[in-house]
Order: sequence, then structure tokens, then C-alpha cells
Amino acid sequence: MKMSWGLSILSIFCLAIFFHPCMASSPPEVSITLSSSEEPASSEQEIEAMDPLKNLESWTYFLPESAISVRPDEGPIRVAIANIPPAPLKPEEEIETIPDPIEPVNRAFFTFNDRLYFWVLKPVASGYRTVAPEMVRVCLRNFFSHVTTPVRLVNCLLQADLKCAGTETARFFLNTAIGFAGFFDSAKTGFNLEKQDRDFGQTLGIWGMGPVFYIDLPIIGPSSLRDGLGYVVDLSFDPRTYIPGAYFYLDVDAWTLDKVNETSLIIGEYEDLKKAALDPYIALREAYHQYRQSKIKK
Repeated sequence: MKMSWGLSILSIFCLAIFFHPCMASSPPEVSITLSSSEEPASSEQEIEAMDPLKNLESWTYFLPESAISVRPDEGPIRVAIANIPPAPLKPEEEIETIPDPIEPVNRAFFTFNDRLYFWVLKPVASGYRTVAPEMVRVCLRNFFSHVTTPVRLVNCLLQADLKCAGTETARFFLNTAIGFAGFFDSAKTGFNLEKQDRDFGQTLGIWGMGPVFYIDLPIIGPSSLRDGLGYVVDLSFDPRTYIPGAYFYLDVDAWTLDKVNETSLIIGEYEDLKKAALDPYIALREAYHQYRQSKIKK
């Protein structure tokens, strides 16, 4: 009998503790500050919450407007964490790469171009830089850019970019008239008209053609099947091809001078890329691909 009374009293005591409002378990509460402005509230309000029991974890929650009835100037409010759904995680963006099915061949050409640069092109460009002042080299680069204006202009039209075509047309006449046949970029310095760097490979990309796969061309360097085809088409827009019988020699001499002159202005950039990369071949391939993709998306 005494044991029965004892069990009854113990049961009543446990039930009292369980149903007591002070002892009932409740989700932890946190102070939440609304970051709102004087503008009307949107359908969702972003709230940053911090759990005081953990102190090291933070979340961003999106509560419907109906769940909050407080003005921003009323200070912090109390919200139970258990009633707030966590914000969905955003999937990480995949890094786009270019297919490289003929990598062994490309690596062989990369090695060839690398040695050509360090054994021939860089020594020649360094000697050329010693004898030619920087102003002369910059003027020569401006001239070669001026001569190839038709390449950029045609591609502006093929890309249906009339603003680009108008800029290239204005640049051509301004630099011809007051830029001494293009040796000075007066359109840029005097009228803030930047060169529109357009080519047929970019045009194909804008109209939906992908790079297909990567190609490291001898002498020319990094490219793709799309850009290689574009390079051939751009040659037909080059004014140097309009001179009958003299194209080959004129173009080779002009291309060589342009290449040496351009290299003399950027010596050190390729070296920096090689020093910073574990695999220079992959670093150059991905840098080229990202550069071309940015030009197409722009």
C-alpha cells in the first residue's frame, strides 16, 4: 500500500513537471534585426539571425511579410529558430573548360612555341626594344591596328552591332585625318573612342557556335577550331590581301614586324604566367578560353 501511494505521488510529480509551462522545452530564441529602408517592403525580407547557444554559426533567413508585424524603428524582435526554415543552399557554379581531345599534339606544339619564344622571339624583341624608343613602338602598333580596321568593322556588322560599326568608322576617319595615317590614336585620346576588338571567331561564338576543341597552333599560339576558322576568314578582310602578287611577302614581313613590335611591349607577361602555374600548358589553355568566352559574352 505504501509502495502504491509512493508510485502515485511520483507519477503526479512527473506529470506536473512535464506540463509546467516553465519546464516545457521550447526552441531557442534569437535577436533579429531587420535591415530595411524607407522603401515599401518586398514580398520577402532578408533577416540575418545568430544562435546565442552556438555563437559561431549564422544563417540568412527569408520570412514572408505576413510573419513579421513590426516597424524597423521598434528594435529587435524575438523569433524561435525552430520556426524558421533554413535558406536553401546555392549550388556552386561549374567552371567551364574547353575540350582538348588532341592534348598530346597540342603539348608538342606548346613546347615548340615556348622554345621559339625564348630562343628567337624574345631575344629579337629585346634587341628591338633597345634600339627603338617606346613611343615609336606604340605608334607602330597603332598603325597596324589602323590598317586592320576593315576586319573589325565587318565583324561589327556581322554581329549586328551598329554602335560598334559606327565607332570603328569614326575612328578610321579621325585617325586617318588627324592621327597621321593611324600612327597616333587621336580618336581615343581626343574623342574617347575605344577600339572595338572584334573578329570572326567572336562572331561565330555570338551566333551560337562553341569553340569545339582547343588547338595550339605553331607560331600563332593558343586557338580553337572555331577561332582558327575565324582567323582564315579575317584574312580575307585584311587590306594587305588586296595587293595582287605582293600579298605573301608583304604580309609575312608585316606580320613579323607586328609580332616583334607587339612582343617588345609585353615582355614579361608570359614569363609571369609560367612562374605562377604548376602546369603552364593548362594555365595558358584555360586563360585563353576564359578570355575568348568573356569577349563573346561581353
